[in-house]
Amino acid sequence: MPSDQILDIFIGYDAREDEAYRVCRRSLIRRSDSPLHIQPLKIGPLQHSGLFRRTWHEVEGQRIDDLDGKPFSTDFSFTRFLVPALKQYSGWAMFVDCDFAFMADVAEIFAAADDSKAVMVCQQLHQPKEAVKMDGMLQSTYKRKNWSSLILWNCGHPTNKLLTVDAVNREPGSWLHGFGWLKDDEIGDLDARWNWIEGVTQGDPKAVHYTKGGPWFPEYQHVPYAGVWNRELALANHYEGID
Repeated sequence: MPSDQILDIFIGYDAREDEAYRVCRRSLIRRSDSPLHIQPLKIGPLQHSGLFRRTWHEVEGQRIDDLDGKPFSTDFSFTRFLVPALKQYSGWAMFVDCDFAFMADVAEIFAAADDSKAVMVCQQLHQPKEAVKMDGMLQSTYKRKNWSSLILWNCGHPTNKLLTVDAVNREPGSWLHGFGWLKDDEIGDLDARWNWIEGVTQGDPKAVHYTKGGPWFPEYQHVPYAGVWNRELALANHYEGID
């Protein structure tokens, strides 16, 4: 991939975690020597355009998907799987949850792109013990837990054409997050340090994933690498003129 090629990145966006989004974005920009095209994956425009049609209801503040009856937690729980369609099934693009802070140049991820793979993810085993997530939502368990939190999409791969807009809107969440449309050998492996999870990932992080709770919540100010996140927030606020 040419060093001057613009790298397409979609960040999951939820208005309840706007600070997390801004930190993720700033950390990507600050450490990249390549031009980046970063887009927040916002649910409103996707609904308005008819690309996202899933509905849900709430039970005591917990969102429940009307299709499969399972809980989910963020606006981008399902919309991440629209990235190949948004890219018109062409080229490479990365999706990442907003609760990441990058500590290395994301161009390294794109440099690992393997044309034989439909997606590339960090294939580590994550079986959280917590029953509740940091935002009070229920913790779901499923095959390939957290693999979908950072995805390098080969949008033009033939098998990804099975991931139609209709499929994203009708298939159960476990099928989507488990990459059910792909064969095992179509899923490539990235260095796990790009999805560094406390208590799971070995080595120094290239990107920290605050799965157990991030410093945008007052009660999570002392998690590992909270200082990294807070410094990135200060920089984001400085460059955006926020006091």
